Amino acid sequence: MNFLEEKGIPLEKQIRTWHDIVKRPYNRMETDCYTRTRQILMNGIETEAWSFKHCFVRKSPDSELNKLLVNIRRIEDMQQTTINWLCPFNQSVLDTTLGYEQVAVDLTAWLAQNEPDDYVKETFNFGLLEDFDHLYRYSQFAYLIEETDPNDILQHKTDVLIGRPTQNHHNENSIRIRKPYDKDKTSPITKVNILTLISGEQQTHNFYAEHGFMYGNTDLKRLYAEICDVEEEHVTMYETLIDPNETMLEKWLIHEFTEVCNYYNCYKDETDKKLKLIWEEFMQMEIGHLKYAADTFKEYEKRDPEEIIGTNEVLPCHFESQKEYVTNILENEVDKRLNKNQDYTKIKNLPEDWKSYKVQETVSKDGAPSEQAIRLSVKSIGRDIACADEKLIKKQPELLEKGLEEKSQAPNTVVSDKYKKFEKLPPLDFLK
Repeated sequence: MNFLEEKGIPLEKQIRTWHDIVKRPYNRMETDCYTRTRQILMNGIETEAWSFKHCFVRKSPDSELNKLLVNIRRIEDMQQTTINWLCPFNQSVLDTTLGYEQVAVDLTAWLAQNEPDDYVKETFNFGLLEDFDHLYRYSQFAYLIEETDPNDILQHKTDVLIGRPTQNHHNENSIRIRKPYDKDKTSPITKVNILTLISGEQQTHNFYAEHGFMYGNTDLKRLYAEICDVEEEHVTMYETLIDPNETMLEKWLIHEFTEVCNYYNCYKDETDKKLKLIWEEFMQMEIGHLKYAADTFKEYEKRDPEEIIGTNEVLPCHFESQKEYVTNILENEVDKRLNKNQDYTKIKNLPEDWKSYKVQETVSKDGAPSEQAIRLSVKSIGRDIACADEKLIKKQPELLEKGLEEKSQAPNTVVSDKYKKFEKLPPLDFLK
C-alpha cells in the first residue's frame, strides 16, 4: 500500500466533539494484553508527534507553514487524549508499568528481527535486554505491593526473568551516543523503526517520571527513579541513530509516515472492535496529515517525498510473543556493554577506567533499588518472582554470573549463590 495514494480525511473534517474525544476505556480484566500494548505505544507515538511540531514551529520563521503545523498539532493532541484515556481508571500504576515493559520487550524484539541495518539491530538488541530486566524488577513489587501475578497483565506472552542487571545500565551518558544512519542511503524501514522505538521509550520515561511518586513505598519510588534514568539513556541511544542532517521537513514527513504505518499495523492486528474503529479513524486522519507533509516537502524542497519514505507500507508495531528470540539474545548477549567508540564490547574487555564505572559506583553507593526489589521478594516469599519455562528459570544463576560486572557492584547486590538456592525451592504454583 502506498499511503500517498490514499484519500484520507481532510484536516478541516478532523475536529471532534468532546464526546468523541473521550471514549469508553478498555476493560482491564478482559482485554488482550496486546490491545494494552498498542494503546501504550500509540500514546507515545502521538506525544512524540505533538512535541516534534512544537520544536518545528519554534525554529520556523514561515508563518504559513506554522499555521498548518499548529492546526495538525491540535488534532494530534486530541488523538493523544483519546488514546491515553483508553486506559481504565482502576488499572493500577504497577499494572500499567508491566504493560509498558511488555511493550518495550516485545516491540523491540519485533523491530530487531525486521531491521535491515545490522548496527541498528545490534543497538535494539542491547536495549532489549535492559528492558527485559526492568520487567523482572517491577514484577517483584507488583506481587509484593498488590499481590498481582505478572501474568494477569502479561498473559504468559512475555517471560519474567533476570536480564542484564539494572544496576549495570547506568552509564556516562555520552557513551550511549550511537553512529547515525546516512539519510540518503538508509531504508524507510530503519527510519520508521527507530522513530517508533524512540516514541515508546520516551513515553515510558515520561510515565515513570510522572507516576513513580504515587506509591507510599520508598523502595518502589526509588526503583521508578532508577529505571526512569535508564529510559533517559535509552532515548539518547535511539535518537542519536538518526541522521542529524535531515531537514525539519524530512523529519516531519518521516513522523507522519511513522504515525500512518503504526495506525495501519494496529488496525490490522486489533481484536477489540471498539479500538479497531479508533485505529482506523486515526489512520485516515494521519493519511491526511501525511499528504500535507508530502505536498509541503515537494513545494519547499523540490523533491519527491517517495525518496524519503518509499512507496510501500512499513509494519513497525506488530505484537506477538517473542520468548524464543528474547531467550536467544539473553543467553548470548547478557555480558555485552557499550564501548567508547560507539560500538559494543564484553565485560571482560572493559578497561579499568571505563567511564561508566564511576557513574555506577556513585548512584548505587547506598544500594541499588533494583537489587532491593529482589531482596524484599526473598524476605517475603523466600525467592524471586520469575515466570518462564522452568529450565530457563534454573539458568538464572548462570545468566547473573555472566551478566553482572565484578567492579562497581551495589552493596546490596543479590549474587548468584542466592539464586542457586532458589533452584531447590518448589515452582511458584501460587502464581499459576
